[in-house]
Amino acid sequence: MSAHEIHELGDFTLESGQVLPDARLAFATYGELAADRSNGILFPTWFAGTHEANEWLIGPGRPLDTDRYFVIVPSLFGNGLSSSPSTTPPPFDRARFPRVAIRDNVRAQHLLVTGRFGIERLRLVLGASMGAAQTYQWAVSHPDMVERIAPITGSSHTSPHNQVFLEGLRAALTADSAYAGGDYAEPPRAGLRAFSRVYAGWGLSQAFYWRHTYRDLGFAGIEEFLTGVWEPTFGDWDANDLLAMMDTWQHADVGGTPGFGGDTEAALASIKARAMILPSRTDLYFPPEDEEWSAARIAGAELRVVPTLWGHLAGGGADPEAAAFIGSALRELLARP
Repeated sequence: MSAHEIHELGDFTLESGQVLPDARLAFATYGELAADRSNGILFPTWFAGTHEANEWLIGPGRPLDTDRYFVIVPSLFGNGLSSSPSTTPPPFDRARFPRVAIRDNVRAQHLLVTGRFGIERLRLVLGASMGAAQTYQWAVSHPDMVERIAPITGSSHTSPHNQVFLEGLRAALTADSAYAGGDYAEPPRAGLRAFSRVYAGWGLSQAFYWRHTYRDLGFAGIEEFLTGVWEPTFGDWDANDLLAMMDTWQHADVGGTPGFGGDTEAALASIKARAMILPSRTDLYFPPEDEEWSAARIAGAELRVVPTLWGHLAGGGADPEAAAFIGSALRELLARP
């Protein structure tokens, strides 16, 4: 894994009121911060991703050009690098890890951005999937700090259908008797395998499978694709870490921001940032229709639907054509005043 650093948060009070002792926020940086601190970009991680999963957009000459911008990639609580069930000592270890909200992640990131780097304005906040949820939350929580946002294959609030999808994943993982209520001595391998196979049907589109696109990747059939790609994707993850991130995802909603009383529409209407919203045309759990709804409630927001067969995974650079589309959109957004 490429290098990352740790920002110590001390005893961190969560939105739930619980205090997470000795909380840690992992992050990686790319490029150099300008003397006037005007070139900062924040790019939070997605579900079951670390900073490395974001590096496809970062570097000299890439859309997030490190010859021009200073890119900060903070890790989600629960991803094994920031405070997580697998790394937190009792009494908050394993399944006893407290519920962490998207807003808790954003507040920790705000402490990092302002306290460690002295950044008062961010040129861009972007992210894919759960990173998109954090992006929306940044724009609502800090409307005068965020100049531009680019939520990619994600949403401002977790829809009921998306919550059902997550319940299916949770059931597959915890049905393994080895899970033992979260106090497993050995990883629940059968549960992780089932989790991976359920995810395989959601992460990619029907058309991806209709057209046997997996054959273009060198896999002769579906079983080989499942065992060669999907099972390794989640097989080495700590089960409690996955469940903690899923819980954060499941309860995401910008309407819960203090002052909005659960009104998601009002929260979206408060966004001042220039918004370019980039859903995947074939995403099964963040469909473009949902983001049309969000875009219609943000003044001046632009919706650009990514043309791809790769479903949700298009937001992570898996499809070269989708990656080029997203990269071009980000360059254009950053070039706008």
